[in-house]
Amino acid sequence: MARLMVVEDDETIGKVLEQSLRQHGYDVVWQRTGRSAVVAAEAGFDLVLLDLGLPDLDGVEVCRRLRGLIPQAVLVILTARQDEMDVVVGLEAGADDYLTKPVRLAELQARLRAHLRRGPVAPQRAALVIGALEIDVAARRVTLGGSEVALRTKEFDLLAKLAEAPGVAVSRDTLMAEVWDAHWYGSTKTLDVHIAALRRKLGDTAPPGAVVPQIATLRGHGYRLEQPG
Repeated sequence: MARLMVVEDDETIGKVLEQSLRQHGYDVVWQRTGRSAVVAAEAGFDLVLLDLGLPDLDGVEVCRRLRGLIPQAVLVILTARQDEMDVVVGLEAGADDYLTKPVRLAELQARLRAHLRRGPVAPQRAALVIGALEIDVAARRVTLGGSEVALRTKEFDLLAKLAEAPGVAVSRDTLMAEVWDAHWYGSTKTLDVHIAALRRKLGDTAPPGAVVPQIATLRGHGYRLEQPG
């Protein structure tokens, strides 16, 4: 039985979420403040459903703390904030996905199932080398020109998937199916945010003169990891 934590200060929403998740067979703990969620995280959870508008701590800060305390847990933001920058900041703080309120319970349940049944991507080759980029699949480490690139779980899985075939276009549907889940339900905006984070981290880590493979956007299709010439 998967162990979930709901972090939501609204009594009505929290009660609905708790009941709905329990009815679907999850072991659910409901926390109403950010501080109590951080304390409760020490018990360990498989997934956290996190509201950003908490009464004591900003949800983004709570997300950052939870990522450090339970690094293997799936963190899903559930928020009334619909501004794209809020979403980007939340994902960069460590969240794996986001949903905006009001959310249909059917979509919520489908997204949570997708996250919980999906494990890390495991490409066949032990190491992938493209230019100055080296991906050690077994150790789940990425280095660029000898400098390690700190990536979150889905960022690593996404880069490893693109690196399996440098120069080959990979569709959005394929990336969502292989990195997230074959039965993914709802928006794929999280894919774009993870791509943006990858580009930034690779660019920030690259030492001077390093040959860095670029991630090209193929509008209407997906992405491609360019093979350095």
